[in-house]
Amino acid sequence: MPRNVAIIGDHFMLPEVFEEKILAACGDKVAIRTRKDNWPDEPMEHGYAVEGMDGLKEYFGSADGVVDFVGDAEIMVTQLAPLSAGMMDRMPGLKLVAVSRGGPVNIDMGAARERGITVVNTPGRNSTAVAEFTIGAILAETRKIREGHEALRKGVWRGDLYRADVTGRELNELTVGVIGYGNIGTKVVKLLRAFGTRVLVCDPYVQLSQEDRIGGVEHVGLHELLERSDVVSMHPRVTEETRQMINAETLKLMRPGTIFVNTARGPLVDYDALHDALESGHLAGAMLETFAVEPVPEDWPLLQLPNVTLTPHIAGASVRTVTFAAEQAAEEVRRYIAGEGPLNRC
Repeated sequence: MPRNVAIIGDHFMLPEVFEEKILAACGDKVAIRTRKDNWPDEPMEHGYAVEGMDGLKEYFGSADGVVDFVGDAEIMVTQLAPLSAGMMDRMPGLKLVAVSRGGPVNIDMGAARERGITVVNTPGRNSTAVAEFTIGAILAETRKIREGHEALRKGVWRGDLYRADVTGRELNELTVGVIGYGNIGTKVVKLLRAFGTRVLVCDPYVQLSQEDRIGGVEHVGLHELLERSDVVSMHPRVTEETRQMINAETLKLMRPGTIFVNTARGPLVDYDALHDALESGHLAGAMLETFAVEPVPEDWPLLQLPNVTLTPHIAGASVRTVTFAAEQAAEEVRRYIAGEGPLNRC
């Protein structure tokens, strides 16, 4: 008998791509049903405000809607659908959940373990996309791309951007501090090294690769990184230790004229303090891709500053991310059906 697989995709992680990859991996061993949710055309739930969804964040969809669709399926594949303890109790046949993201924040992991439900994820699914985006973000600030673009759209020819006292600097003459040396941070470091950039890394829980050590990358503490860097780029996970690690005190450690880049997570930064550092001119500029509240309010003060580039949390969005994550999820489904252990158990 084929195993019942319920796929809940969206307009990014397309259910038809999930289905294609799972069928290629499993053939007639699965019976698939799919649903496409309306994210990102509609916003996801970011917080903890919904009753019965304690501890879940960054999810899309209602409990009843998910339960009704998944029904008696043994395997659930999704990116954003929530899965709370109460929902699990209503789906007793569920045995495997494949979440196509780096962290299963939309799943109550404690409840899943108690009920014997295996949860797997797709670590590093968008690490290349975010790393490349980060390099673009740094270049947009260091080479005055944003300033030239915004002026030209207003009909202003910024010829002064060619002045030696105004123009930007090349990456091969800069020191870039990379905070966090995980899947994304390591790729950012590799790309920076190709530019001839001096690179500092801060991550107390990992060691540099031999390639990076040979290439002159330095492993330093946070304060030293902030004091020595021309550009600071954020790549750690959000933990109690890293929450608002960029704040009024740590911003003061940055040298005047530093550029700040955050393509990681909003809670890493005290945005009020960052606003003050940018408004005062202590920081030359910032490129912000993630925020404490998403979508950002229309009257958010950082939207008004001329020395900030902002994008709507899209660094991880690429066509390759979709296919790569679907391939990882499909392999996990294949392994489960074949009685093999999971590759990326959460």
